[in-house]
Amino acid sequence: MLHQEVISIGSLSASIVHPHEVFRVALQHAVASLILAHNHPSGHVSPSKDDLELTRRPVKAGQLMGIEVLDHLIIGAEEFVSLKERGLM
Repeated sequence: MLHQEVISIGSLSASIVHPHEVFRVALQHAVASLILAHNHPSGHVSPSKDDLELTRRPVKAGQLMGIEVLDHLIIGAEEFVSLKERGLM
């Protein structure tokens, strides 16, 4: 890992992350790929519809820019889920 950065701090039930914010940081660090991650305060790691949309937009933007989104991890109380492993990217 070259760099880690908090892009957005959401409320208890939502967070707004625009691909522009994600890729601004990626371009500053000249990365070839990145991994998205966020937590679920509830502790449950099941991806929501919003989680899938939050993943889809940066993946699509990254394809245009030549920066691969390798995975999106959802972190819960005692477990995590990889959207790539679940085939949801």
